[in-house]
Amino acid sequence: MKQNSGLLSYGTYVPRRRLQRSCIHDNNKWFAPGLGGLAKGEKAISGWDEDPITMAVEAGRNCVQSIDRAQISALSLSSTTLPFADRSNSGVVKEAMNLTDSISVSDRTGSLRAGTTALLDALHGDRMQLCLAADRRKTKVASAEEMTYADAASAFLVGSGDVIATYLGGKSTSIDFVDHFRATESDYDYAWEARFTRDEGYQKILGVTIKEALASLNIDGASISHAVIAAPVRGVPQKLAKAAGISPDVAADTLAATIGNTGAAHPLLMLANTLQQAKPGEKILLASFGQGADVMVFEATEHLATVNARQASVTAPGLADTGYSRYLFHRGQLDIEKGMRAELDEKQPGTSLARDRKTVLGLIGGKCTKTGTVQFPKTEISVNQNSRETNTQEDYPFADRTAKVLSFTADRLAYSPDPPNYHGMIDFEGGGRMVVEFADVEDNEVDVDIAMRMVFRIKSFDELRGFRKYFWKATPIRSVAQSGDE
Repeated sequence: MKQNSGLLSYGTYVPRRRLQRSCIHDNNKWFAPGLGGLAKGEKAISGWDEDPITMAVEAGRNCVQSIDRAQISALSLSSTTLPFADRSNSGVVKEAMNLTDSISVSDRTGSLRAGTTALLDALHGDRMQLCLAADRRKTKVASAEEMTYADAASAFLVGSGDVIATYLGGKSTSIDFVDHFRATESDYDYAWEARFTRDEGYQKILGVTIKEALASLNIDGASISHAVIAAPVRGVPQKLAKAAGISPDVAADTLAATIGNTGAAHPLLMLANTLQQAKPGEKILLASFGQGADVMVFEATEHLATVNARQASVTAPGLADTGYSRYLFHRGQLDIEKGMRAELDEKQPGTSLARDRKTVLGLIGGKCTKTGTVQFPKTEISVNQNSRETNTQEDYPFADRTAKVLSFTADRLAYSPDPPNYHGMIDFEGGGRMVVEFADVEDNEVDVDIAMRMVFRIKSFDELRGFRKYFWKATPIRSVAQSGDE
């Protein structure tokens, strides 16, 4: 670990829609009335075209604002719900973020602390690494998990230099304590009794690791200003903090009421939310649990304010949602009549994806070196060129450029998992036009000339072969006030 190494930046992504827990209970109380105690608040839910890859891309893009991406030499993606079992999920993220081909990538999975373990490994390295974590877990209908599990992603850039939080040290333990599990062939978690997890897991494993980490670093618990303890059980973070000599009052918000439990992403999501409130010189403890425990201690620096100023609040309000049947359908738990228009073969030839990966995954177009004309897609012969000279275009990235709507349609005839399907012509700042689908659009939110930004999403599913196709869509640029109910 280099001197003055630690966290350089962070980014998060929390889906806009927030399913009201009361709506879940209203639909299932005929069978599970006892879940009424969990029916308060809301949870973040991703759309049909989102998964851990797309959410990680968005968190990563937010993380590396104002940072030279060419300096990033490694990327990890942590998740217990990676969409591909035999394809580099982190490699797809790398392509979407237009990182160099020489970067090393890795998928981390198998535990809810996969994200913190990846972060801990990166902190002990000697290069700039981007650590991403995202989860989109399925739950059984009318279960306690359905009330609490949520979707989100978080990202941290690790390295040396002008760090926003200096890494003071940490400790990791690995114990095969099975509080819950999910077999490879299963869609759902199987959990043991909550009291067993609390007493034998959180208290005896996570609590002891926190104490041992502080002791090994010669840090008094009373000097910890923020205790980020990712234990999603009411009162447990405060109890563990007190046992380690940390004031229970500094236990960080678990985000249970406003976002929910976001799996492998949650410890890092809580850390990001805490950094938005931290002050230079304050010590921050991060602790996560899952077949063992990870504990890290950081000290905030004067550079934190610069990053905080460009990051959206983790707890920014979302859009209240009561579409429970849509929620189930988007997770493949409700079989509805899609109609004949949905009967399409969505095969993605591997040859064309390999040939056009920068165009499809990175949204790379072309700029003519002779005329300056910008276009998408990139072609051998430029538009608006008098000669037949070929290969005059250089790569031109569109993903981070804003655009405005020139024309649009709300289509209810063609099949869409979330009708109507909004799409239209957009005009990019600096040149270039394309017809594109719109994402995260509600009724009356789109009009000519409104500002749009590009987001990486699932284009379609090849259900016959089990493949999902990715591309870019446009979504309105909203203020914080516009992101939820005004």
